[in-house]
Amino acid sequence: MLALTDDERAIVAGVSGEGAAMAMRIVAEAARLMSAPRLIPIASAHIDGALYHGDSGTLFAERLVDGGAKVAVRATLNVGALDLTGCSAVRLAEPQRGMARRMMEAYRRLGCEPSWTCAPYQAGHRPATGTDVAWGESNAVVFCNSVLAARTNRYGDFLDIACAITGRAPDYGLHRAENRRARLVFDVSALPAALLASEIAWPVLGALFGRETGGTVAVVAGVTAHPGEDALKAFGAAAASSGSVGLFHIAGITPEAPDVGTALGGEPPEAVIAVTPAMAARAQADLSTAAGADRIDAVAIGSPHLSLAEFAALERLTAGRRMAVPVYACTGRHVLARLEAEGRRAVLEGLGVVLVVDTCVVVTPIMAELAGGVLMTNSGKFAHYAPGNTGYGVVYGSLADCVESAVAGRPVFAAVA
Repeated sequence: MLALTDDERAIVAGVSGEGAAMAMRIVAEAARLMSAPRLIPIASAHIDGALYHGDSGTLFAERLVDGGAKVAVRATLNVGALDLTGCSAVRLAEPQRGMARRMMEAYRRLGCEPSWTCAPYQAGHRPATGTDVAWGESNAVVFCNSVLAARTNRYGDFLDIACAITGRAPDYGLHRAENRRARLVFDVSALPAALLASEIAWPVLGALFGRETGGTVAVVAGVTAHPGEDALKAFGAAAASSGSVGLFHIAGITPEAPDVGTALGGEPPEAVIAVTPAMAARAQADLSTAAGADRIDAVAIGSPHLSLAEFAALERLTAGRRMAVPVYACTGRHVLARLEAEGRRAVLEGLGVVLVVDTCVVVTPIMAELAGGVLMTNSGKFAHYAPGNTGYGVVYGSLADCVESAVAGRPVFAAVA
C-alpha cells in the first residue's frame, strides 16, 4: 500500500498550487497502480511528452502552467514536432502547427530546458551513477540505465512531467537494485571480431537483442573491446525499439557489469542466447523492408540524434561530393551551435545535407510525401519506425553505404571482405 509523506500529502492538498497538486495526484496514482510502497526523490527528468500527438497534450501542459506548476528538478526536453531553428521545413499544417508550438512553449514555461533532443546525454545531461531520475524517450532511458548506470523506468507521456514537477517517482522497477540484475545471457562470442568492430553491427545486434530478450534484463557476453558511446547509443536505441528494453549490460563494458557473473548477481542465467553469424545476418536483413529497391528517394540519419563525432564521420565521407537525393541529418541544437560556429553547416547544406534540429523526420512530416518512397538509413530505430510513421520503405546500411547511395541515387553497398 502506498504511503505518502506529510509533505507529499500537503502538495496533493494544494499547498504548492493546483498544478503541483495535479502532478502529485498523477504520480501517486501511478505508484498505486504499480504497487509501489512509496515515492522516491529524483535528481532530474527528461521529458518526452512535449511532442504533439493531439490537442489534449497541449491542453494538459497548459493546465499545468495555469496552475502555477514549475519543475522541481532539472528537466531537459525531448524532440518536439517543429524545428524551431528553421533549419528544416516542417509540413505540419494549421491548426496542428499552432497547437504544436503552444505545446512546446508550455513546457518551456514549466521551467524545462529547451534542449529538444532525444540524446540529452550528449548535451551534458548525464546523471551520476546510482542516481534516481525520471526519463522518457526509449533510447535516452536505456542509455541512462545502461551506460550511465543512473536509475529510471521507461516514463511515458505525461507521467514524466508530473515526476519533474513533484521531484518524485514511484519506487518500483529499475529504481530497485534487485530488478537490475541480468536474467539472460546474450552471447556474441561466436561472431567475427571484424563484425563487432564495425559500425553496422550495433544497430543490428540491438534489434536482435530487443526481439530475443523483450523486457527481461540481459547481459551481453563476448565483447572484448569498448565500441564507443555512439555504438552503445545505436545498440540501445534499436533494442528499445524492437523490444521493451530499459536496461542492458555488456560484460566488461558497462558500469554494472564488470563481468558476466556480477551482472547476473551471482545467480545462474535463466537462458543463454547464443548469437550465430546467421542470426546476425537475418537480423540485418530484417531491418530492410525495401531490400530489392533500385532507387532511393532520401537518406535519413540521426536517430538518436547525431553526435559531433558522427558529423565528423559524415563530413569525411561526403568530402565535397554532391548528393543526388537529400540526406536528412537529425541532431540537437547543441551540435548545431558547433557546426555553425566552425562554418561546417553551410558546407554540409551546400552538398545536399538537410539539417533537422529540435525534431526528427520520423515523428513529424518533413520528408516529401511520396507514395512508394524508399528511405535509406544506418539507424536501427529509424528502420523500425519509418515504414509505419512515414510510409517509406527502408533500406538499411552503414553510414558509408548511405553516403554512397545518396550520391548515386540508388542503393550502393561496400564490398564485404
